[in-house]
This record gives sequence, structure tokens and C-alpha cells, in this order.
Amino acid sequence: QVQLVESGGGLVQAGGSLRLSCAASGRTFSSYAMGWFRQAPGKEREFVATCTRSGARTYYADSVKGRFTISRDNTKNTVYLEMNSLKPEDTAVYYCAAHNGGSYYYYIRDYDYWGQGTQVTVSS
Repeated sequence: QVQLVESGGGLVQAGGSLRLSCAASGRTFSSYAMGWFRQAPGKEREFVATCTRSGARTYYADSVKGRFTISRDNTKNTVYLEMNSLKPEDTAVYYCAAHNGGSYYYYIRDYDYWGQGTQVTVSS
């Protein structure tokens, strides 16, 4: 089992940047593919980015491709989401999630563990 805690959210102006972190408990973090999802008010949770256990392979939603970067440091049990050129439509609660598997995954149903979320608000 793994517990996930996100941090790094906040209020930023359009065009700005934020870096989210997700710290995982346990000694098997490197066994998990990781993902970032987000949920805006009144909308369903949606996929943002995912990476494999080593971080060597990544995959992004079209809406964030070229602006967001997912990475991980298995020595620190942490996955990151670097967000640049932020837009008001990026405003949401951002969640990290973990799946015990060898590929990357972009469906909510694939993930076994979730963090509590961190709020990102982008002002225009």
C-alpha cells in the first residue's frame, strides 16, 4: 500500500508557472507507475500526465502537452508536475495517483491509490 500527499498548489497569474510535488510513503515507490489528474468545479476528473516506474516514458493529455512535464525521483519517493504557461482553464484540484504496473496509464480506473489533491488557481 502507498499513501500519497500532494503539495505545491496555489494562486498564479496566467502565463505563470507552478511545480506540484507528490510524496509517497513506503519502500516500493519505484514499483508504481504514477499519474496526475485534475478536477475543475462542476467537471469530471480528467487525466493530465503519467509516467512509467522509471520515469523514462511519459504521456500527456493534449491540453497540457508542451506546457506540463511529469518527472519523478525514486530516491525521494516523489513525483513532480512542472506546469508552465498556465491558463485560467488549468484551474482545478490536482491529484496524483499510483498504479502497480510496468507501463503508463491514463484511465482513472487503472489507479489504485490517490492523494487528497492540491488546488491550483490561475487568474486571468
